[in-house]
Formats: sequence, structure tokens, C-alpha cells
Amino acid sequence: MRPRPGHNDGMTSPSLSIADLRKSYERAELNEDASHGNPLQQFDQWLQEAIRSQVPEPNAMTLATVGSDLRPSTRVVLIKGYDAQGIVWYTNYESRKGRQLAGNPYAALQFHWVELERVVRIEGTVEKVSDAESDAYFHSRPLDSRIGAWASPQSQVIPGRGVLVANAAKYGAQFLLKPPRPPHWGGYRLRPELWEFWQGRKSRLHDRLRYRQESGTWVRERLAP
Repeated sequence: MRPRPGHNDGMTSPSLSIADLRKSYERAELNEDASHGNPLQQFDQWLQEAIRSQVPEPNAMTLATVGSDLRPSTRVVLIKGYDAQGIVWYTNYESRKGRQLAGNPYAALQFHWVELERVVRIEGTVEKVSDAESDAYFHSRPLDSRIGAWASPQSQVIPGRGVLVANAAKYGAQFLLKPPRPPHWGGYRLRPELWEFWQGRKSRLHDRLRYRQESGTWVRERLAP
């Protein structure tokens, strides 16, 4: 079937070519002399700067996992803690990402602070946090979020939104103001084995500093953009 004149089948208008969208990155630079020797310190500095700059959702990060079918999948989650042990987030253990991590405990994280022209990539192994940590965080959440953890069979096919509403009403009535942490819900910690800090630069000559473990210490090296 030939398209009608002026009809683009839902594609981008010819006058808005995505191939021509370009941006010159000129906000900052990332030099070895001005960066931290420890990647966690560098991450803390950049995250705090993102928070102070009031970029939208500075705590949002893309989580990449790979299932038994060897097909990668990504989704956005929120960082809820970080220290020398690793990066922590919370989710449903029975979700797609939870099932993938159960079979393959390797994952990658990425922060993209567009307004600061910065990206942080982190790769490593993933483990569940302790029950005590999951309990403490769960009980710090707003009541509707705690009920929501019970109400949503995350990643499962459901016939409609009414299922979620009905489940929320059901568990709200059952637990009232004190819902316990669901056994299928808790935290994960990624233990970094590799970090990369990317700062956009003019003429696509971006700054990339990678930190990798070698004999128990962090080795910092520059990568070509």
C-alpha cells in the first residue's frame, strides 16, 4: 500500500531528521590530575554535584542484566545507597531482572546526567543485601509504596490496571498501617569491578577515565572517546 500524500505512517517528520541532531559538549573537562584516585570518591563528587545542580532525578540509573537466553535487558531503577561495598537498589525479586540476576549475577549500571554532560558506568557482581537492610529500608518507605510492593506482581502479565487497584485495596485492608516487607521484595548490591567516568567535550573528543581492579587496588586509565 502506498502512503497517502503527506502521510508518514507515524514516522518523524522529514523536516526533523534525527541524523542531524547534534550537540557540542563544552561544560567541563575531566583530567587525571583533577580526578580522585578512588572511583567511589569520584562518583560521590559527581552525584553530589548532580543533586546540587537540581538535574531531574539525579538518583536514576539504568540497570542492565542478561538472562539465560543471553539477551540483555535494561530498565531504570533508583539508587538507594552506596559505600565501599557497592551500589544498592530495591525491587521485586520475582521480576524479570530478579530472575535474570538469580541465574547470572553480573550486571551493569549507568547514570546519565544530561544537563552536566556526564555519564558514569559501573560493572560488577550483584548480591542481595541482608534481610535487616531490606527491612529497614522497606519500613522507611511511604505507606502507599509499601502496599504497592504487595499489590504488583511485577513483570507478570495482568488483564488490566484494575488488578493493581484491587490488590492495593485488598492488602491495604489486610495490613492497615503496618504492612510487613513481602518475602519477594528487597535490595540488591552491585559490587563494582569496573567504573568509567565520561565527560562530554567539544569536537567529540570526550574525556573517559576508567578504573579497574588490579591486585586489590584501583588502576585509573584514559580511554579514547
